[in-house]
Amino acid sequence: MSDGAIATKGVPVRLEKVSFTYGEAPLSFDVAFAAAEITAIMGPSGSGKSTLLNLLAGFETPLSGRVLIGGADVGAEPPASRPVSMMFQENNLFAHLSVEQNVGLGRSPSLRLTEADHADIAEALARTGLAGKQKRLPRELSGGERQRVALARVLVRDRPVLLLDEPFASLGPALRNDMLDLVADLHAERGMTVLFVTHQPQDARRIGQNVVFLDNGAVAAAGAADDFFAGAGPEAFRRYIGASAGDSVSRDIARKPT
Repeated sequence: MSDGAIATKGVPVRLEKVSFTYGEAPLSFDVAFAAAEITAIMGPSGSGKSTLLNLLAGFETPLSGRVLIGGADVGAEPPASRPVSMMFQENNLFAHLSVEQNVGLGRSPSLRLTEADHADIAEALARTGLAGKQKRLPRELSGGERQRVALARVLVRDRPVLLLDEPFASLGPALRNDMLDLVADLHAERGMTVLFVTHQPQDARRIGQNVVFLDNGAVAAAGAADDFFAGAGPEAFRRYIGASAGDSVSRDIARKPT
């Protein structure tokens, strides 16, 4: 990264006939995610959205089926070895480490950083609007700034797949939109494959190119976001977002960032 080149390029992601049991609830996923596109993962609570991301990241192990990233079966790979980065609802920052050090963990868990690493960290902080705040501790930052630190850490990891498990859910609408737009800008620059869980139709419509809708522990439908929000999604999806939300999102279509 430090030479100015943008290395990240997205790869296809596939859950092939994957089964998993969460408690007594059976889950079954058979779905493909397009390379270098942003896909919103939606569905009722308990439908398996976070579990789907955890299976891809390696935090959960399927009972059967294959997890394919870039065409390679990564089912036996530990999370750290998989070509993915993940952001959670909690930003997972270490309270005793500075902003710069928290970002540096994305490059080296031991924080043994080279000059090139420091240059990449500075670049990531600047890109996420945190220039000049590298020595601050997390408690000295706002909620939005802490999420920007987590996003900067993702940038220095430079992985082709980015998984977002509602990392901006606790932010107010304006700040959440700012963070979504930043993700969209970074995607435009780097072309990574982005999968993000959201309960907000407006968020999915704002940056999503595709939608995967989960219901009762399985993939109920998948397709282009424009089609879903134009009424082509399944009846379960229309019930899920509600008529008023659907109308609101439809009115927002013309205002969707390009």
